[in-house]
Amino acid sequence: MTDDHLMRIHGPEFQAMAERVLLATELTSRLNVLPFEDDAGKAELFEQILGRPLPGRVTIYPPFYTDHGLHLDLAERVFINQNCTFLDYAGIRLGERVMVGPKVTFITVGHPVDTEERREWLTGAPIDVAENAWIGAGATILPGVSIGRDAVVAAGSVVSDDVPAATLVTGSKATVRRQW
Repeated sequence: MTDDHLMRIHGPEFQAMAERVLLATELTSRLNVLPFEDDAGKAELFEQILGRPLPGRVTIYPPFYTDHGLHLDLAERVFINQNCTFLDYAGIRLGERVMVGPKVTFITVGHPVDTEERREWLTGAPIDVAENAWIGAGATILPGVSIGRDAVVAAGSVVSDDVPAATLVTGSKATVRRQW
Protein backbone atom coordinates (compact mmCIF):
# COMPACT_ATOMS: atom_id res chain seq x y z
CA MET A 1 0.00 0.00 0.00
CA THR A 2 1.40 3.40 -0.94
CA ASP A 3 0.22 6.87 -0.05
CA ASP A 4 -1.87 7.06 -3.22
CA HIS A 5 -3.28 3.56 -2.83
CA LEU A 6 -6.89 2.95 -1.98
CA MET A 7 -8.13 -0.43 -0.80
CA ARG A 8 -11.80 -1.24 -1.33
CA ILE A 9 -13.23 -2.35 2.02
CA HIS A 10 -15.39 -5.05 0.43
CA GLY A 11 -12.64 -6.41 -1.86
CA PRO A 12 -10.34 -9.45 -1.65
CA GLU A 13 -7.29 -7.46 -0.45
CA PHE A 14 -9.32 -6.17 2.49
CA GLN A 15 -10.60 -9.67 3.27
CA ALA A 16 -7.02 -11.01 3.40
CA MET A 17 -6.01 -8.12 5.66
CA ALA A 18 -9.02 -8.74 7.92
CA GLU A 19 -8.02 -12.40 8.32
CA ARG A 20 -4.48 -11.36 9.29
CA VAL A 21 -5.90 -8.83 11.78
CA LEU A 22 -7.81 -11.62 13.53
CA LEU A 23 -4.68 -13.78 13.74
CA ALA A 24 -2.48 -10.89 14.93
CA THR A 25 -5.08 -9.99 17.57
CA GLU A 26 -5.16 -13.59 18.81
CA LEU A 27 -1.35 -13.76 18.95
CA THR A 28 -0.95 -10.42 20.75
CA SER A 29 -3.66 -11.34 23.26
CA ARG A 30 -1.65 -14.49 24.10
CA LEU A 31 1.58 -12.46 24.28
CA ASN A 32 0.07 -9.91 26.64
CA VAL A 33 -0.88 -12.48 29.30
CA LEU A 34 2.47 -14.30 29.45
CA PRO A 35 4.49 -13.94 32.64
CA PHE A 36 7.00 -11.11 32.14
CA GLU A 37 9.96 -13.45 32.71
CA ASP A 38 8.84 -15.93 30.00
CA ASP A 39 11.42 -14.78 27.45
CA ALA A 40 11.15 -17.97 25.36
CA GLY A 41 7.36 -17.71 25.14
CA LYS A 42 7.54 -14.03 24.18
CA ALA A 43 10.22 -14.72 21.55
CA GLU A 44 8.09 -17.48 19.99
CA LEU A 45 4.98 -15.30 19.83
CA PHE A 46 6.90 -12.29 18.46
CA GLU A 47 8.28 -14.54 15.71
CA GLN A 48 4.72 -15.54 14.78
CA ILE A 49 3.48 -11.94 14.96
CA LEU A 50 6.36 -10.46 12.90
CA GLY A 51 6.95 -13.44 10.63
CA ARG A 52 10.60 -13.54 11.72
CA PRO A 53 12.59 -13.47 14.99
CA LEU A 54 13.06 -10.17 16.81
CA PRO A 55 16.41 -8.56 15.93
CA GLY A 56 19.17 -8.64 18.53
CA ARG A 57 18.82 -6.50 21.62
CA VAL A 58 15.30 -5.31 20.80
CA THR A 59 13.30 -4.67 23.97
CA ILE A 60 9.50 -4.68 23.92
CA TYR A 61 7.54 -4.37 27.16
CA PRO A 62 4.02 -5.79 26.92
CA PRO A 63 1.25 -5.07 26.55
CA PHE A 64 1.99 -4.75 22.83
CA TYR A 65 -0.58 -4.38 20.06
CA THR A 66 -0.43 -4.70 16.29
CA ASP A 67 -3.14 -5.23 13.72
CA HIS A 68 -0.91 -6.95 11.17
CA GLY A 69 2.67 -7.46 12.39
CA LEU A 70 4.17 -8.66 9.13
CA HIS A 71 4.90 -5.09 7.98
CA LEU A 72 6.64 -3.99 11.19
CA ASP A 73 10.40 -3.67 10.59
CA LEU A 74 12.44 -3.27 13.78
CA ALA A 75 16.19 -2.63 13.65
CA GLU A 76 18.76 -3.56 16.29
CA ARG A 77 18.54 -2.00 19.75
CA VAL A 78 14.99 -0.64 19.39
CA PHE A 79 13.21 -0.03 22.71
CA ILE A 80 9.39 -0.11 22.87
CA ASN A 81 7.75 0.65 26.21
CA GLN A 82 4.39 -0.64 27.49
CA ASN A 83 1.01 -0.33 25.82
CA CYS A 84 2.12 0.71 22.32
CA THR A 85 0.04 0.11 19.20
CA PHE A 86 1.37 -0.49 15.68
CA LEU A 87 -1.27 -0.41 12.92
CA ASP A 88 1.32 -1.50 10.38
CA TYR A 89 -0.54 -2.70 7.29
CA ALA A 90 1.13 -0.06 5.07
CA GLY A 91 4.51 -0.57 6.77
CA ILE A 92 6.37 0.80 9.79
CA ARG A 93 10.17 0.91 10.04
CA LEU A 94 11.99 1.77 13.26
CA GLY A 95 15.72 2.37 12.75
CA GLU A 96 18.52 1.40 15.11
CA ARG A 97 18.32 2.69 18.68
CA VAL A 98 14.83 4.20 18.28
CA MET A 99 13.13 4.65 21.65
CA VAL A 100 9.33 4.52 21.89
CA GLY A 101 7.65 5.70 25.08
CA PRO A 102 4.55 4.12 26.63
CA LYS A 103 1.15 4.41 24.92
CA VAL A 104 2.57 5.53 21.55
CA THR A 105 0.38 4.78 18.53
CA PHE A 106 1.61 4.36 14.95
CA ILE A 107 -1.19 4.39 12.34
CA THR A 108 -0.50 3.62 8.66
CA VAL A 109 -4.08 3.32 7.42
CA GLY A 110 -7.10 5.58 7.45
CA HIS A 111 -10.23 6.50 5.55
CA PRO A 112 -11.03 9.28 3.06
CA VAL A 113 -12.61 12.39 4.54
CA ASP A 114 -15.63 12.24 2.19
CA THR A 115 -18.66 10.83 4.04
CA GLU A 116 -19.58 8.25 1.41
CA GLU A 117 -16.05 7.21 0.48
CA ARG A 118 -14.92 6.54 4.06
CA ARG A 119 -17.20 3.51 4.32
CA GLU A 120 -15.93 2.10 1.02
CA TRP A 121 -12.16 2.65 1.07
CA LEU A 122 -9.03 2.47 3.20
CA THR A 123 -6.07 4.73 2.46
CA GLY A 124 -2.55 4.18 3.67
CA ALA A 125 1.07 5.20 3.68
CA PRO A 126 4.15 3.85 5.49
CA ILE A 127 5.83 5.36 8.54
CA ASP A 128 9.62 5.59 8.72
CA VAL A 129 11.49 6.46 11.92
CA ALA A 130 15.23 7.00 11.44
CA GLU A 131 18.03 5.97 13.77
CA ASN A 132 18.23 7.26 17.32
CA ALA A 133 14.85 9.05 17.28
CA TRP A 134 12.81 9.22 20.48
CA ILE A 135 9.02 9.11 20.43
CA GLY A 136 7.61 10.41 23.72
CA ALA A 137 4.78 8.88 25.76
CA GLY A 138 1.32 9.01 24.24
CA ALA A 139 2.41 10.39 20.86
CA THR A 140 0.44 9.47 17.75
CA ILE A 141 2.25 9.08 14.43
CA LEU A 142 -0.05 9.26 11.38
CA PRO A 143 0.20 7.67 7.91
CA GLY A 144 3.04 8.71 5.62
CA VAL A 145 5.20 10.39 8.26
CA SER A 146 8.99 10.18 8.23
CA ILE A 147 10.85 11.07 11.41
CA GLY A 148 14.49 12.05 10.95
CA ARG A 149 17.60 10.78 12.68
CA ASP A 150 18.05 12.00 16.29
CA ALA A 151 14.62 13.74 16.26
CA VAL A 152 12.44 13.91 19.38
CA VAL A 153 8.64 13.80 19.32
CA ALA A 154 7.35 15.25 22.60
CA ALA A 155 4.88 13.34 24.75
CA GLY A 156 1.28 13.65 23.58
CA SER A 157 2.16 15.03 20.15
CA VAL A 158 0.12 14.18 17.09
CA VAL A 159 2.50 13.97 14.13
CA SER A 160 0.93 14.36 10.67
CA ASP A 161 3.91 15.90 8.84
CA ASP A 162 7.51 14.78 8.39
CA VAL A 163 9.92 15.59 11.23
CA PRO A 164 13.39 16.82 10.17
CA ALA A 165 16.50 15.23 11.66
CA ALA A 166 17.77 16.52 15.01
CA THR A 167 14.63 18.51 15.86
CA LEU A 168 12.08 18.56 18.67
CA VAL A 169 8.39 18.62 17.70
CA THR A 170 5.50 19.25 20.08
CA GLY A 171 1.78 19.82 20.02
CA SER A 172 -1.61 18.26 19.64
CA LYS A 173 -4.00 21.14 18.98
CA ALA A 174 -6.86 20.23 16.65
CA THR A 175 -7.64 22.91 14.05
CA VAL A 176 -10.71 23.27 11.81
CA ARG A 177 -9.48 22.82 8.22
CA ARG A 178 -12.75 22.77 6.31
CA GLN A 179 -16.43 22.35 6.84
CA TRP A 180 -19.17 20.65 4.80
